[in-house]
Amino acid sequence: MGSLRGISVAIFVVQALLASVALVSAQRSTNSSRWLTLRGNAPLVIARGGFSGIFADSSFAAYSLALQTGPRDVVLWCDVQLTKDAAGICFPDLRLDNNSDIAVIYKDKQKTYLVNGVSTKGWFSIDYTLKDLKNIVLNQGVYSRTNKFDGIGLAIMTVQGTYTQLIPPSFWLNIQHDAFYAQHNLSMSNFILSLTKNKKVTIDYISSPEVAFLQSIAAPFRRSKTKLVLRFLGENDVEPSTNLTYGSLLKNLTFIKTFASGIIVPKSYIWPVDVSLYLQPSTSVVLDAHKEGLEVFASEFYNDVPFSFNYSYDPVAECLRFVDNGKFSVDGVISDFPITPAATMDCFAHLGRNASKQAKILVISKNGASGDYPGCTDLAYSKAIQDGVDVLDCPVQMTGDGIPICLSSINLIESTNAAQSSFSSLTTTIPEISQGGGIFTFNLSWSDIQGLTPVILSPQADYKLFRNPKFKNAGKFLTLSDFLAMAQNASPLDGVLISIENAPFLARQGLGVTDAVLNALSKAGYDKLTAQTVMIQSSNSSVLMKFKEKTNYKPVYKVDEDIGGAQSGTIDDIKRFASAVVISKDSVFPENTAFLTGATDVVKKLHSANLSVFVQTFSNEFISQAWDFFSDATVEINSFVSGANIDGVITDFPKTSNRYRRNRCLKRGKNTPLYMSSVEPGSLYQAITFEYLPPAEAPNPYLTEADVMEPPLPPVAAKTRTSGPSGSAAVPTTSRSGQPKVAASVIVPFTAVLLAIYLLL
Repeated sequence: MGSLRGISVAIFVVQALLASVALVSAQRSTNSSRWLTLRGNAPLVIARGGFSGIFADSSFAAYSLALQTGPRDVVLWCDVQLTKDAAGICFPDLRLDNNSDIAVIYKDKQKTYLVNGVSTKGWFSIDYTLKDLKNIVLNQGVYSRTNKFDGIGLAIMTVQGTYTQLIPPSFWLNIQHDAFYAQHNLSMSNFILSLTKNKKVTIDYISSPEVAFLQSIAAPFRRSKTKLVLRFLGENDVEPSTNLTYGSLLKNLTFIKTFASGIIVPKSYIWPVDVSLYLQPSTSVVLDAHKEGLEVFASEFYNDVPFSFNYSYDPVAECLRFVDNGKFSVDGVISDFPITPAATMDCFAHLGRNASKQAKILVISKNGASGDYPGCTDLAYSKAIQDGVDVLDCPVQMTGDGIPICLSSINLIESTNAAQSSFSSLTTTIPEISQGGGIFTFNLSWSDIQGLTPVILSPQADYKLFRNPKFKNAGKFLTLSDFLAMAQNASPLDGVLISIENAPFLARQGLGVTDAVLNALSKAGYDKLTAQTVMIQSSNSSVLMKFKEKTNYKPVYKVDEDIGGAQSGTIDDIKRFASAVVISKDSVFPENTAFLTGATDVVKKLHSANLSVFVQTFSNEFISQAWDFFSDATVEINSFVSGANIDGVITDFPKTSNRYRRNRCLKRGKNTPLYMSSVEPGSLYQAITFEYLPPAEAPNPYLTEADVMEPPLPPVAAKTRTSGPSGSAAVPTTSRSGQPKVAASVIVPFTAVLLAIYLLL
């Protein structure tokens, strides 16, 4: 079923998305001896409703995208519902209102039925004929996902139409509510059996959570290639025909084997998590099922739903846990984002820690592994080294007693419990260096700061995406000297990156941050050490000019705003004092409401001037990525590396980037599978229909010579010390002109207080 308009538009969408990308058949791993599945084959990738993480579930566009981005043997999953005239359609639920516009077309047709004993309201498929549904349009039923493609006009598809139009390598029918349809004189078993007589349709798998249904069709399928699979629901849910909980049924796998060849279990059946979302030891479900000759398919893999903190928001890491853990492997993964398990099986499974690098890309930490531990602590740095970072970073801040330390911000409220400490009275506002109020490092001594508690920064906390809460206050801060000593003892490191900001302001306060860094590097022997590269990063050209005049360290210029391009004269100026440039992701691939709108020529221009390009910040949380990257950090990294040819990634999750550059799919040349090809910037945006287009945004500004060039650093002023709490050094607040200003009393902005308290919760 489905209008030609719906199909033609869907084809356009898929073509637009895949534009300029060479389509190749995805390769599967041929070394079956490594796979601990029941039969030793690579686990299947099962696309639930197609690529339903982007397009409407069970739509032509979703199924097509799954076929294009999945492996050669990808399995298309269809949730079968029956209409009033006993036609079978692919639709995610027996209620039609959540994933379509039926409530708009048939406004007053809502009904109430008992579904598994529960009174349920909605627009049900059993109340409409196939003809009634002809003009119903599918839409995105998961409200946290983008609705921008709801205007495409994707029609509901019949089961037969789904197969004949798409010809999938494997076809999976899930029958969720046979008992409900039977109550309304509709026979799901009759529909399935009639479908098997259609020579144009091949059914490879049939699943259901209802034992009686599978038993009723077991005999006809006993000698066929179609596999029957029992789908487990929650452990405490009751299976209607046996009146047993699914947890109880799991203890009788021998019984299940009498009518099924496999089971589907939610992933928590295999790797349970505690109430805090941390992994518990794995169960024996997979091994027990394999002993009975049952395949095990794991469900509920969603890239855009928070999962265990052990995975650090990395969906590839989660998938690897189920297919490559050294003890067992599930036989298939059911996902709304099939590109992720496809890449996991083919590119990342069985790599080993010492796999060689396949891509020449620098991995630079962002405050250490600050996605896993409070930034700039010993634990964050140790984790970054362990995770294979190339360049370890230290953002240098100055204490009131003149000690350079590593801290993510000059404002202690952002990374410590300073606002809840006895130093809260030091809160002040200095517009030149910080928006809103702050408690600044130069107002406390190093001893004072050591007594503060680190706080992990969760940039996506507004979306309830928190980082590693069990260790949110773990670790201790380091001086620059401590950091350098740690780096020197970490043999895999290629170098260190020392970031210096606010140098002109600090000089006027009597704190020479550039001299402090030079002294620390010299004392650590880095002025003579050649084994590790020293990078000096700053958004102040005056800082880099000073280091270039005095040292051979590699100066890195940080562009602290999103740019749409750079004037040739500006790039020439940068080349005078820098050998590399740090730019934002948006300066490479501009976005509008989380959709890529195209690509700039910034990287190309900087490369033409022989300047290396590092891009920041790559995070694992799906909210931090454009929709184009399918809620998968690996897809994003690959698009910047292989698509934009950047030289380095700056990341708070170094493990993800380090694993990416070692994957076996990167050097296949023309045989590179689509799931390891760069996305085409702007292709998804072009598929949005007019009524759903977001408001146009002004392009990012060009970087000009005035943005880059600045006067030399001012001399370091004589320091005036006054007594603060605990003997800390109190520095007068200043205006942008550098002149002292009087503040009889400063009230902490309410939002700053709330933020500080929230980070400690």
